[in-house]
Amino acid sequence: SNFVATIDGAAHGSDGVSGSLGGAADKQVFDVLRSLADVVLVGAGTARDEGYGPADVPIAVVSRRLDVPDALLVPGTLVVTTADAPADLLDELRRTVDVIALGEDAIDWPGVLDQLAARGLTRVLCEGGPSLHGELVGHDLVDEICLTVAPVLASGSAPRIAHATDAVDRPMTLGHAIAADDVLLTRWVRARA
Repeated sequence: SNFVATIDGAAHGSDGVSGSLGGAADKQVFDVLRSLADVVLVGAGTARDEGYGPADVPIAVVSRRLDVPDALLVPGTLVVTTADAPADLLDELRRTVDVIALGEDAIDWPGVLDQLAARGLTRVLCEGGPSLHGELVGHDLVDEICLTVAPVLASGSAPRIAHATDAVDRPMTLGHAIAADDVLLTRWVRARA
């Protein structure tokens, strides 16, 4: 996962997006992580809010309602949804993009990761949003997270980087922390047995 948050834990700034928080150092980390990824996993709302479009790495947009931003309705995009998503919309999407539809009422994340791996996409980079990240954390599917701490106090009602109904406890180990001007770049790793 790759996220930026303010000192007080907000997942976005007062402008409603996260892209404006991290500055040049965060952008460098963003670019390096994308260059190492086989696929970028992002929620439809985040993709819309942050202005996602086609990229050098495939984008997998997560949407239960199948409200994929128009800029991503291009060949090479993947859409991840549930098997019980509206059949007519699924058929329409499949004319343009690759669709992975697994799980009833909730996405079957282990199944989705298996389907991505079957396509040769094993290095999955989650870029948000907080609800998607919360689901992955809840299923214990986050192996590492690169978190940039922006030198900002935001207050307000912005969510934190992982949001879910149920709380979990997923211990992480600090891989590194680098200060770049006033920005703190961190990498955290999940210890696996």
